[in-house]
Amino acid sequence: MKRAKGKVKLICIVAFTILGLALLTGIETVTHHADAFSDGPPPGYSGAPGEQTCTNCHSGPTEGGTFAITPPQNYVPGQTYQITVRHENPDTTRDRWGFQLTALAGTAMAGSFSNLPGGLTQVVGGVGRDYIEHTSAGTFLGQTGSAQWTVNWTAPATDVGPVTFYSAGLQSDGSFSPNGDRTITATAMTPARSIESPFDFDGDRKTDIGIYRPIPSEWWINRSATSQTLALQFGASGDVIAPGDFTGDGKADITIWRPSNGFWFVLRSEDFSFFAFPFGAPGDIPVPADYDGDNKTDPALFRAASSLWFLAQSTAGTQIVQFGSAIDKPLPADYDGDGKADLAVRRPTGGNSEWWISRSTAGSLALVFGVETDLGVPGDYTGDGKTDIAFWRPSTGFWFVLRSEDFSFFAVPFGASGDVPAPGDYDGDGKWDRAVFRPANANWFIDRTTAGVQIVQFGATGDNPIPNSTVR
Repeated sequence: MKRAKGKVKLICIVAFTILGLALLTGIETVTHHADAFSDGPPPGYSGAPGEQTCTNCHSGPTEGGTFAITPPQNYVPGQTYQITVRHENPDTTRDRWGFQLTALAGTAMAGSFSNLPGGLTQVVGGVGRDYIEHTSAGTFLGQTGSAQWTVNWTAPATDVGPVTFYSAGLQSDGSFSPNGDRTITATAMTPARSIESPFDFDGDRKTDIGIYRPIPSEWWINRSATSQTLALQFGASGDVIAPGDFTGDGKADITIWRPSNGFWFVLRSEDFSFFAFPFGAPGDIPVPADYDGDNKTDPALFRAASSLWFLAQSTAGTQIVQFGSAIDKPLPADYDGDGKADLAVRRPTGGNSEWWISRSTAGSLALVFGVETDLGVPGDYTGDGKTDIAFWRPSTGFWFVLRSEDFSFFAVPFGASGDVPAPGDYDGDGKWDRAVFRPANANWFIDRTTAGVQIVQFGATGDNPIPNSTVR
């Protein structure tokens, strides 16, 4: 913007097209012309709390057209997501477009923005807040009907609670006048994704030490929040344990699947009432997980004979998907960090261990990692919000983890032949811990990332550690 010399008072500080600015010098009113901000307004015009919008200078229609922000469904601290801002207006006189966007937790800046290639957006700094907005090329001069921009947003390094995106958009008539332009504001909110630990029965985001005693179908759980043991009988001989947070209260529900008739029995963590429903058939393998990203565990089954997955999603209904082969071991988990479990199998074949993963946002992945006799123990061992491909080698007690960040791997010895792997997040830091249960003396050995090795005696010979129920 050109600035007049002398003692002047700026009446209008932002515009999208070329504006006439009234400047006062003494008692005379002098009209000057200034270059407008078709190359992007200054900070502070997103419509966020305490800020102005394009109406500070522009006027025009107050109806017609839409403007929307598409944020991530939820966020994992430190992860980067793409956000889309989009205008739509069938009025063909709307032929130039603009926006400014910011992200706040309360009134504080949350995360940071960056541009995608193409030169359509730019990042500008404010006083305590940053913004991303159009460039001159990003006004799409002469384009009618719609316009949109896609930008990168990196979530805050820690969970700051819900983040609200604020944006003011301009649908200009391209007349190079501040009159006749349509201003619309939009907001959208995204919560932090609740990264719950697996097998957390008390809601403290830590995996609980627990065993299942097949006869007489007893559950013994050492709840980490209170150090109190929960003991109860639920199920019958021959049942398969399939715990998960089916009610969405942040606590795992004690759950069994009955192969003889395909019934699920879920003991609600809220009040210890239960419900049951039929889903599946003899020969199926229960693979409950959150397949639709609503923070509730969905009943699911893998039918190896036909390579079919049956997913009873709470928001999307039942889906049947063919993926895998008859020899595969199902290992569904969130391998791409979008909050949804991905279909995945480990295929022991030809002496090798092949991994086949159908990622919901990043495409399919196939690779060889390990040998036939290894056991799959995938989990987020690096804390980046994505499940790492991993296995435990019974013959040596070694853990091998393929980092999701760059597909490099590391190996750590922990355990011995005869142990039963029982991985989980026992210290609640968002990173999975290596752990084994030793049946000979009912000792647990847990390699916690924040507190070192813990040894606990819990259970008896013949018990099955609950966190081992997804190891294959």
